[in-house]
Amino acid sequence: MPPITLCFLQSSRSIRTAWLLEELSLDYDVKFSDRMADGRASQEDRDAVGTAMGKFPTIKDGDDVVMESGAITQYLCEKYDKLHRLIPSDPAARIKALEWLHAAEATFALHSLAIVYARWYYPKEAPAEGLAQMEASMSKNVENDFGWLEGELEKSSGGFLVGKEVTVADVMMQFGVRFIFEKELGTKRDRWPRTEEWLKRCEECEAYKRAVKKTGHVFS
Repeated sequence: MPPITLCFLQSSRSIRTAWLLEELSLDYDVKFSDRMADGRASQEDRDAVGTAMGKFPTIKDGDDVVMESGAITQYLCEKYDKLHRLIPSDPAARIKALEWLHAAEATFALHSLAIVYARWYYPKEAPAEGLAQMEASMSKNVENDFGWLEGELEKSSGGFLVGKEVTVADVMMQFGVRFIFEKELGTKRDRWPRTEEWLKRCEECEAYKRAVKKTGHVFS
């Protein structure tokens, strides 16, 4: 089989897929796209992805083309993780792993990106205090999300979200949490020590470091 092709956009969710591919020890090529001055990939790069949306990440695995990082994660694990290491076979651990896999976008990204969009689209001529009030209100959701994350990490027996080993929970959640911290999206009023330790632990994983080296991933 030819290697999997990963369509990778700089400073994006694409790092999730690269990390997962490294965890699975799969052979893959990186089709790298940088961001233009407006923060987007070029139209040429989006067209080259080969899907209707032109979204990153997208993988090409033989005849299969998969976009959306959560869908890619499930696809790769179902096809290649024969030992069920990343989506555990134990029913309780599997439920936890899948909860985090979906919470990464459906909860954490949903609530934090609301603040990003408010910053982008709040009218420049409007009073600045209006934006501050909007952020304060929206931040409550992010604070609740991080309270949940802190509590689950406190209960975890092994330092990762589902025990002692990396699972899809960590792979999916790491990027979103790093993004929220870097952009200060609803996290200014509180400290999240267990989350910070977990994030550092994720980013010290050898597979994660290999993914960063291969793709050139940075936050910007």
